[in-house]
Amino acid sequence: MLPNLQVCPCQINPASDAIGAALLYKDCCQPYHDSSLSQNVLSQEADKTNSVKAESAERLMRTRYSAFVLVKPDYIVKTTLPAQQNLLDTQAIESWAREMNWAGLKIIEHIPKLGKRHAQVEFKAYFKTDEDLQAHHELSAFVKVADKTNKDARWYFLDPTVSMSVTQKQPCICGSGEKFKRCCGLYI
Repeated sequence: MLPNLQVCPCQINPASDAIGAALLYKDCCQPYHDSSLSQNVLSQEADKTNSVKAESAERLMRTRYSAFVLVKPDYIVKTTLPAQQNLLDTQAIESWAREMNWAGLKIIEHIPKLGKRHAQVEFKAYFKTDEDLQAHHELSAFVKVADKTNKDARWYFLDPTVSMSVTQKQPCICGSGEKFKRCCGLYI
């Protein structure tokens, strides 16, 4: 998928004629993807010091889009809220990613602060069909989850398609300690 010097997939925007200095994959999403892969073989202690984490919901969205284009389903799973990860079908994610003829990404709006720990990213992920160029238009929700043992915080995607049996009064699936209805329940 990546041409010549491998412009990062998240840097390609077919809806824009603007010519800019697009980042190469190695300078954009690859460090995030490689860090995720290395986490599989590193110990938990090394995990926390060597991993590269997205500094914003938009950055995480971009790395996830690139992971779909480059068919990295493990990264998609690892960047989904941990309470939802075991409910994802990695093979279905991989199959869908392979079937798509990805054409580019356009971030429409990033709302970096919704409440204490949530953010939203509105985007269009473009793909080609036999007939023309189409767009998957989505408003995605993200949550920043703090690891209380080392005070590390990471952004995660809240997947609204994952079927979970959570009541509005139960503790939130993100581990915030708040009730689900007052936390992630507002966004999924």
